[in-house]
Amino acid sequence: MVVGELIQEKELIIIGGGPGGYTAAIRAAQLGLQVTLIEKEELGGVCLNKGCIPSKVYTHAAGELDSFPHLQDLGIDAAKPAINLDKLIDYKNRITDQLKKGVAALCKANKIEVINGEATFLSQDRIGVEAGHDFQTFRFEKAIIAAGGKPVAPEGISGNDRIFISYDIFSLTEVPEQLIVKGGDVIALEMATTFQAFGSSVTVLLEENEDFPFDAAVSKELRRIFKKRKIKLQADCRNVRTASTTNGVTVTFIDKKGEETSVEGSHFYTTGTLSVDVAGLGIDRLGVEMTPDGRVKIDSEMKTNIPSVYAIGDLTPGPALAVKAIKQGKAVAEIAAGGTSEVDLTLLPTIAHTLPPVASAGLSETEAQDFGYKIKTSQFPLASNGYASILGRKDGFVKVIAEEGTDLILGVHMIGAGAIELSGMMATGLEMVARAEDFTFPNYAHPSVNESILEAVEGLIGQAIHMVPK
Repeated sequence: MVVGELIQEKELIIIGGGPGGYTAAIRAAQLGLQVTLIEKEELGGVCLNKGCIPSKVYTHAAGELDSFPHLQDLGIDAAKPAINLDKLIDYKNRITDQLKKGVAALCKANKIEVINGEATFLSQDRIGVEAGHDFQTFRFEKAIIAAGGKPVAPEGISGNDRIFISYDIFSLTEVPEQLIVKGGDVIALEMATTFQAFGSSVTVLLEENEDFPFDAAVSKELRRIFKKRKIKLQADCRNVRTASTTNGVTVTFIDKKGEETSVEGSHFYTTGTLSVDVAGLGIDRLGVEMTPDGRVKIDSEMKTNIPSVYAIGDLTPGPALAVKAIKQGKAVAEIAAGGTSEVDLTLLPTIAHTLPPVASAGLSETEAQDFGYKIKTSQFPLASNGYASILGRKDGFVKVIAEEGTDLILGVHMIGAGAIELSGMMATGLEMVARAEDFTFPNYAHPSVNESILEAVEGLIGQAIHMVPK
């Protein structure tokens, strides 16, 4: 390693070029700061290159494949399709390459200096960057850590190349004959419905007391759809372990009766648990405070206990979601530039690109009751929506939860066609402290799936047109 003799002066250094990091870099550049962005692998981070974008390529492909029977109903005659994973991987790579080049172009257009290398804090105002045999030293005025994390296998999960942790499954070139999925988290559920659509026989194992992360009514509907799709569901599993076999994987666990049970599969998948690698960043040298669970402790302005150092994204407390990192990235750039900003994740939408998709914002029925609200609910079935019938996507519903007496909307939950796209409308309404009349007053395009939200809210006040009265 050759140590450079010069210390270069930088105004703002950002470590990590994922969604949070490059968003912070662009926003800071817009505000007139001189920005240096350091990324040890590829711009876009795990989200663009391995996680969010590739996974949605797969869920989109599953949705298109799943629509084939409806195409026949529409009179579109064709041979029954099958998934070609080699071509899907090629498409995934082309999409990620295109988006990555777009990020690079945006950085260049905003005059952001991008350095490829591994950054390490040397002191409270210095960072060293190693790239191969080269080592550069920078003195900074402010630094933002957006280094992210990586998935690791849970305890007891180990074996052969048929066991996949998180995004490793997107390198698979054959459709699993029997796929065992561990976990009820969003990504696990997406992989379960995706590979079932591809032709796999799927079994989902839920840990003891684990359930889907949705309102109870949505979870119940998703269970019904799993049964309809012949996705097996095994709940209350303890001490899940994997072992390699000649042709695949054996998964053993203690069932709800306390008995040891095993299931055989050709392949195994789990989202894994997030590991935040801060040791390599050298922040221990700075004395950066950490939370008990190993995340970087920050205040409401994303500042660490070191005045010149901020942190955002997966390595900070809260959900490990790109939307959180992006929001924090914009806000921290504005704060670093001397302005004011805030991040409120209270109404962060929950979405799942399952078949059918799920989206929700606000409180579930149980949460609303736990907070002491006296509530009323309304549930409008997509089977009663004209456009959902046209799409051949009649599974699912919209559920609205409101406070009795004030009609204040506390939560909106949807499973079915269009849910992901409507999640922004749900969150916007809740952020604006909407009441029922705020949803019912605007005009809704007809025919459209978004009319289902209108009718679900109208159902709260007994005015839904296409719903049988209670």
